[in-house]
Amino acid sequence: MGKVIFDMSMSLDGYVRASGPTPDEPLGKGGELLHEWAMAGPAAGGALPAAAAPQWGAYITGRRNYDDSLRWWGADGPTGPARLPLFVVTHQAPATSPENGVYTFVTDGVESALRQAREAAGDGDVAVMGGPDIGGQLVRAGLVDHIGVHVVPVLFGGGLRFFEHIGDEHIRLEVVGVTDTPQATHLMYRIVT
Repeated sequence: MGKVIFDMSMSLDGYVRASGPTPDEPLGKGGELLHEWAMAGPAAGGALPAAAAPQWGAYITGRRNYDDSLRWWGADGPTGPARLPLFVVTHQAPATSPENGVYTFVTDGVESALRQAREAAGDGDVAVMGGPDIGGQLVRAGLVDHIGVHVVPVLFGGGLRFFEHIGDEHIRLEVVGVTDTPQATHLMYRIVT
């Protein structure tokens, strides 16, 4: 069975979304800076997602991320032609969804989403993406193995913070990887149980 990895890009001051999100800029004004490292080629860290791709078996996200991103993803989802399954945690499934899409809407909680994602992933890892709420729920439930953070050298000064949804208890982490690139510092932590 693969690992469960909660993975996000974050500004140096701890934000995963800048202030002022709109339908055209769901990551807020200038928030796309958080993902430039992934699009900028190998020297800037863009090779990291490609290197991890063979390990991914399925993804979990929340409804807000699905709604914000669907127009760019289309039926193939966030992995494009790889078409890895994406389990969307929501209170209610949307009335419509792309035909032959990779999406499964889970209305009975994060534990159910994880169970289904693990089954779909087989021996692959399950990536938790798109926002701190769903990942925070899984961390609080003790269901995440690793936390990946891509620290982008920008200060947003406001927006949505990464770690506000983790809870009040201390969670011990062990550094398992640090990769420094010009556009981000990529950190991987193992949750110590």
